[in-house]
Amino acid sequence: MSYLQATNDLYKKAALTPDVGLCCTTNPIWELPGLKIPRIMQEMNYGCGSTVHARDLSNNPKMLYVGVGGGMELLQFSYFNRQKGGVVGVDVVDEMLQASSDNFKIAEEENDWFKSEFVDLKKGDALNLPVDDNSIDVAAQNCLFNIFKEEDLKRAIEEMYRVLKSHGKLVMSDPTCEQEMNDMLRNDDRLRALCLSGSLPIEQYIKALTDVGFGTIEIRARKPYRILDPRNYPTDKLIYIESIEVAAIKDPMPEDGPCVFTGKAAIYFGGEDYFDDNKGHVLLKNQPLAVCDKTAGALGSLGRDDIFISESTYHYDGGGCC
Repeated sequence: MSYLQATNDLYKKAALTPDVGLCCTTNPIWELPGLKIPRIMQEMNYGCGSTVHARDLSNNPKMLYVGVGGGMELLQFSYFNRQKGGVVGVDVVDEMLQASSDNFKIAEEENDWFKSEFVDLKKGDALNLPVDDNSIDVAAQNCLFNIFKEEDLKRAIEEMYRVLKSHGKLVMSDPTCEQEMNDMLRNDDRLRALCLSGSLPIEQYIKALTDVGFGTIEIRARKPYRILDPRNYPTDKLIYIESIEVAAIKDPMPEDGPCVFTGKAAIYFGGEDYFDDNKGHVLLKNQPLAVCDKTAGALGSLGRDDIFISESTYHYDGGGCC
């Protein structure tokens, strides 16, 4: 049995019998006026964070969500669109598509603004999306891409890149791990399907995105997720897994490489009112400016003693350079 088949079987069972806590979050991330998330959707929230960010969702964007789960994030996306077919949900598991469809009927009863027709559910594969080129403003996946092995991951990211419009956003939440995992963990299909043993280091995760062509990467959150311990898993050491929320933007690739925001800031504290590097970055005195890692490195290389560059916080919420 392939690891993809093991994944499909696991989530077929989770669709038929909700498995609370299959991943780490079971409560709605967003509580918005007039939005009520049915309990069954919360119980089937098989993700490790949120891909719903209000700043991505202005002006009725066309949205794509891959791996529908119980429909919770599809419902949350619909809140910002409210148009027929404004949100496309894709899943390869028939039972999950049916469960999501059933849950939307409940959501209609609990939310007077919502109609099931706002969501267009499609049978499809993340490696071959049933979606037109350059047709999506915001694409999202939650705790899915970490399951894929290297070649499949590359293909899945390429598919997301293909369907996004220019400057469109791919918003994701996935487990990551900075420690090495042994082959027994890596090759355990069930642990991979459970969003554990496929976790990549953040640098490798970002490289997979920029290699496909995404010119801007934002790391928006980094949180504790799971521990793999020797008593319960085939490992002789504790392995700490985190989850990150990331946006990859289909911007043109800069000549000097991608802009990757990991939560760094630059603070100028010299004798003038501001510092201008004549490369598009103006630092007002004692006002932190969010900078990408590339700009942080360039400012740091100037050798000035009146510019402070913070460490990565792995939390970037917009603004700043670039």
